[in-house]
Amino acid sequence: MDLPVRAETLPAANGRLIGVLTLNAEKTLNALSLEMTDLLSAQLAAWAGDERVAMVLLQGAGEKAFCAGGDLQNLYRTMLEHRASAQRGDVLGNAYANAFFEREYRLDYQIHTYPKPILCWGHGIVMGGGIGLMAGASHRVATEKTRLAMPEIGIGLFPDVGGSWFLSRMPGKTGLFLALTGAAINAADARYIGLADRVLAHADKPQVIDTLLRQPWSDDRAANGALLGAVLREAEHGTAQAAHAADTPACAAPGPTAPAAQAAGPLRQHRDLIDDLCGRESLEAVLAAFAAVRTEDPWLQKALAAPARGSPGSLALAWRLLERAPQLSLAEVFRMEYGVSLRCAAHGDFAEGIRALLIDKDQRPDWQPAAGAAHFLDTPWPPRQHPLADLDKQTEKT
Repeated sequence: MDLPVRAETLPAANGRLIGVLTLNAEKTLNALSLEMTDLLSAQLAAWAGDERVAMVLLQGAGEKAFCAGGDLQNLYRTMLEHRASAQRGDVLGNAYANAFFEREYRLDYQIHTYPKPILCWGHGIVMGGGIGLMAGASHRVATEKTRLAMPEIGIGLFPDVGGSWFLSRMPGKTGLFLALTGAAINAADARYIGLADRVLAHADKPQVIDTLLRQPWSDDRAANGALLGAVLREAEHGTAQAAHAADTPACAAPGPTAPAAQAAGPLRQHRDLIDDLCGRESLEAVLAAFAAVRTEDPWLQKALAAPARGSPGSLALAWRLLERAPQLSLAEVFRMEYGVSLRCAAHGDFAEGIRALLIDKDQRPDWQPAAGAAHFLDTPWPPRQHPLADLDKQTEKT
């Protein structure tokens, strides 16, 4: 049987091992199912305790996507099954939603706090739950085909998987802009906002792996992280030189060697405008400012038009969560998001958004008023009974 996550180890020259985890659901763009979450978490735990394993490579099967998000089909089915109990106020009655979000968030936190270097090769589509996997890796690579987005407002959810934490820590108002618009960004912008550390040509991946297998790995986590970082830095330098050679006539004088993929992306190009638009005092003022912009830039046009089609409740949640997140630890953010996710599954626009996008595909969701989401940040559990209360026992990266 071909499992949806492949796990293997590659022998390095000095006897150490490199663990390789491959999301193996190419037909669904490696969308993250509950089974995949459990397989990834279990294998990471096993390798964390194996002194032979020096680092982990996390990648997606195929050429189209690292991971296009989460398993929305099963979430939709169970939301329909529990609609009656949810209408009676039972936020915790959907056992599948409880398990899916808890174990997904645990996996994301496990990656953020993993005791060994993790290289995430974020090639192709990286959306929603895929960004949740990539964001916490110690070393993150984007490629010329990388396209990242957090488009949850379009399905009645909100930028979760730790999104409240990392979006609120991006330069200026770029994180808020991405949360409200779901705009897709390229490798250069991913690096600019801190979701990627290096931009490499996808064709160089076999050479990168071969170089990693020749490194003098040890049981020192910091030293191994430095080795991995040096390999990626040199690989990026080679990408830069190749790009420069391809773009420079033979008679031209030497110039800057930044690869084409590192040229400023649209998010960075529009940074001043984004900071101005998103710097208003209220969500309503920001959305009005979006609507007033007149531009011929296709990327900006699409981004600014998205909130008008999104869930009003999701927009309000994204705004409030990003307001709260800067004062919270990573574990506290995951606990906050878990409660909000379950309320979305029980009462919000989430099921309707999935229906309109993936089930009936009519692209005509019937959203509820934003006021209906006002209580979604109220936790359904006493503090010590929260299912994610134990996350604080692990060491967090700052």
